[in-house]
Amino acid sequence: MISEEICPPEPWQVRETRLDTGLLAQTESVLALANGYLGLRGNLDEGEPHEISGTYLNSFYEERPLPYPEGGYGYPEQGQTVVNVTDGKLIRLMVDDEQFHVGNGVLHSHERVLDLRAGLLRRDVDWESPAGQRVRVRSRRLVSFTQRAVAAISYEVEATDRPVRITVQSCLAANEEQVKVSDDPRVAAALKDPLIAVEQDTEQHGAVLLHRTRRSGFLMAAGMDHLIDVEGDYEEETDVRADWARTTVVTLLPPGGRLRIIKFLGYGWSAERSVEALRDRVAAALNTARHTGWDGLVAEQRAYLDDFWEAADVEIEGDPALQQAVRFGLFHVLQAGARAEGRPIPGKGLTGPGYDGHAFWDTEGYVLPLLMYTAPRAAADALRWRSSILTHARQRAATLGLRGAAYPWRTIGGAECSAYWPAGTAALHLNAVVARAVDRYRMVTGSALSYGPEILVETARLWVSHGHFDADGAWHVDGVTGPDEYSAVADDNVFTNLMAARNLRAAASCAGDLGVSQEEIDEWLACADAVHIPYDERLGVHPQSEGFTRYAPWHFPDTRVGEPLMMQAPYFQLYRRQVVKQADLVLAMHWCGDAFTDEQKARNVDYYERITVRDSSLSACTQAVMCAEVGHLDLAHDYAWEAAMVDLRDLHGNTRDGLHIASLAGAWSAIVEGFGGLRELPSGPSLQPRLPEGITSLKFGLRHSGERLLVEADHSSVRVSLRSGGRLTMRLYGEEIELSPGSPVERQVVPLKPLLGPPRQPPGYAPRVTE
Repeated sequence: MISEEICPPEPWQVRETRLDTGLLAQTESVLALANGYLGLRGNLDEGEPHEISGTYLNSFYEERPLPYPEGGYGYPEQGQTVVNVTDGKLIRLMVDDEQFHVGNGVLHSHERVLDLRAGLLRRDVDWESPAGQRVRVRSRRLVSFTQRAVAAISYEVEATDRPVRITVQSCLAANEEQVKVSDDPRVAAALKDPLIAVEQDTEQHGAVLLHRTRRSGFLMAAGMDHLIDVEGDYEEETDVRADWARTTVVTLLPPGGRLRIIKFLGYGWSAERSVEALRDRVAAALNTARHTGWDGLVAEQRAYLDDFWEAADVEIEGDPALQQAVRFGLFHVLQAGARAEGRPIPGKGLTGPGYDGHAFWDTEGYVLPLLMYTAPRAAADALRWRSSILTHARQRAATLGLRGAAYPWRTIGGAECSAYWPAGTAALHLNAVVARAVDRYRMVTGSALSYGPEILVETARLWVSHGHFDADGAWHVDGVTGPDEYSAVADDNVFTNLMAARNLRAAASCAGDLGVSQEEIDEWLACADAVHIPYDERLGVHPQSEGFTRYAPWHFPDTRVGEPLMMQAPYFQLYRRQVVKQADLVLAMHWCGDAFTDEQKARNVDYYERITVRDSSLSACTQAVMCAEVGHLDLAHDYAWEAAMVDLRDLHGNTRDGLHIASLAGAWSAIVEGFGGLRELPSGPSLQPRLPEGITSLKFGLRHSGERLLVEADHSSVRVSLRSGGRLTMRLYGEEIELSPGSPVERQVVPLKPLLGPPRQPPGYAPRVTE
């Protein structure tokens, strides 16, 4: 657990007040910097001590075989694992003849700050060597949003009270030794020495190293360049070997003297380009960065983030910890997707090796809705990646004996990498989630994606080939796994069926442009209109899949065991009990709210709260939204806190492997869709703000249809205004309003009385609120 003492709630920064080496793995993830293309974990500059050293390039992976004790037709044969590429963060310091290490000598002070407005990681250290030499070290690190392939570090050493000889070694290091990440099978498989040296190039102030992966054959290059600022004489030398390069600077500092080194880093990779082309591309990135200079890069970074925060910021009064966490989440979601540009947004972003670096439906389901309202270009780029892997998806569908396209459950390059088919292949809902993202992008931005109709049509064909009509004319989707992975291979999962029907209708609305026959379109609409939605008349609730409410109950102990249930009991037991890993039927009500009455929502929330264990970080945000919608605002506040704090407080105990990007995006959803009541209707956006007791006021921005919207609410009134030059029609508490610049609309908050009392959770499974 990362305590408030170490990471106090501050509105625009995450500050590590002191170094706790027992929390290195967590803070390496929390303090990571990325831009969607390049990611640097928050390792110490000197590289040691560390838990997981990490530098990642989006979609740069190594292949590995997937072993099966018992093989079967259609099982994926190759896995894909993100590679820890050449580390350019390393800057080692010698003070006289002592190497700077936080575990030696006296660490008088040590503070690191992730600045959410500037996009910088700042570090300030006051250290005294075992020999009594005292120095101050200040480093500043960034991964550029404006220059995709560039990172930079400003490293400064100051002598305090005595002259001191300073030696700084700035390094590139490939094939760093990696610790074992975890025994959890969901976490990344270890790769040993995945990079083969191809070429090394020495420059006047740095070097470039080129490597190739052993199996996938991808080529990557990493380069460094330096600017040196010091009064007096210094010596500089660069050495290069196959797997490392080192630029050494030596100088003698008088008391109060300073040595400052600006280190520019350039990265690139390709599956197709030549060694020469890639080398020159990285050299060009370094030259551009050097031309821009450190101050220029910092200014560009701030300007980029100023534009983002102007449209995306969420201001919360009354809960400073939640305020910090929501901004932290927004920042990291932006870092995960800003410059992905046709590449996937992995479940951990580029902050760690968890889940092998794979992308899941989490991206389209939770991350892209946020980006559509705050950074729509990044959302479009992520969906362009789905378009680029349609060939893989068509091949997978054919392997499964289906038409259309079946997107992979987990992947980096497009091929299915899930070795456990009940929780992977059978989770067909991901195809409808991708389709929903395509359709929602059009609704939110007002612009259709040129590649969107093809995705909608191919996923629609998948559903028709998988589903079937019964003798009574109802359309069923059998043998699927919904979002709740503790109920696998079930029939008529409500979430899946409703999402499939929406997929079919969205495809029908645009299929004519692709030359699809009217006969096929009519078939899609017939399936959507006849979709079977199970309902338990006796209990007055929807079973999440056919027959679910007749399963035997799960016997919860009086106290909660820390591990997820799947680590305590076999799936054989979980699959036939009423126990829910994560919001499933409740997610159906969140995303397909018009399919349920207000009373059904209230009863369903009450029923599923009692059996949901949130062994997935994707659950709390949706429970927050639906608890808010049915009037349990204080409970929704607790769930929003859990979703937002999953990494800042390491609530799931696995932040070491990388951040939970979808949960961080879900925290925004909990606030904006939960307390703001935002829903996207065919007619436009709709708002119904209502705040819990612990939040006194809420303000958030949105981009919609090319306009910038500002919503301000407290417990008595709400004010909606347009901050751009056009007009926007929307609904506020069901009333249609028209916004124009300079003419805000104000209304009194419409209270909501819950139909039922606050629901209970299983013993020990109340929301994880620790402050």
